[in-house]
Amino acid sequence: MWENIEQGFSNKWQYPNCIGALDGKHVVTEKPKNSGSLFFNYKKDFSVVLLALVDADYKFVTVDIDAYGKNSDGAIFRDSQLGKSLYDDKLDIPPSKLLPNSNIELPYVIVADEAFPLYKHIMRPYPGTQLRQNVSNKIYNYRHSRARRVSKNAFGILAKKFRIYSQKLQISPEHLDKVIMATVCLHNVLKGDDENLWQSGELETNDTTLGIQDIPRVGGNATNESFAIRDSFNSYFNSNEGRVLWQNDIIQIGRLHNI
Repeated sequence: MWENIEQGFSNKWQYPNCIGALDGKHVVTEKPKNSGSLFFNYKKDFSVVLLALVDADYKFVTVDIDAYGKNSDGAIFRDSQLGKSLYDDKLDIPPSKLLPNSNIELPYVIVADEAFPLYKHIMRPYPGTQLRQNVSNKIYNYRHSRARRVSKNAFGILAKKFRIYSQKLQISPEHLDKVIMATVCLHNVLKGDDENLWQSGELETNDTTLGIQDIPRVGGNATNESFAIRDSFNSYFNSNEGRVLWQNDIIQIGRLHNI
């Protein structure tokens, strides 16, 4: 399964060794009865967290709906089943392999944004302080963003297909996770039913989508190994073997705000 997902990211989004795009959203609800502050999130709404790993075709690979909105930022991923399994090496991720047309051997990785920690199997973009006058870092962030946007778009498609996410969900806590899971499963089943929608590439959610909100950024102490892995991807994307023809033009005209 991981190898098939990697082929999709390599072929469609030009990010080899990638086995998924990770993102998380607060699914906003009306205040549940007798819930206290359990569901109360950083935006002063009541929510549960939908954490998802998405493949290159906008399909959900795995989701976690266990976290309450009150959970601290760092705990959302760390305490999820996906996070625990990843850190405990229980996901059966294949061993490191060579990047195409190179002698650079790197592990399989998940791409994520600043809301997640940098780890040997999780790549996040370079921060803004490391982008000034650094074209190679900007190019890495562009290549990273191409793959990462798959998860953003998947949430956008989910919200557009299932209009319950256009408002605060009025569902009791004991049924809420089942309803969310049902929409995720139907999303995967219906994939391809409306090709114009699925291929739009611009269906990102943001905080104007009432029923789904971003999770905030988190910190975390990355290891030297994880920094080195990201730098190796950076070197590869800037090499003759790993570059794409249009990347320098994208950087020069500044089409992406996060590069």
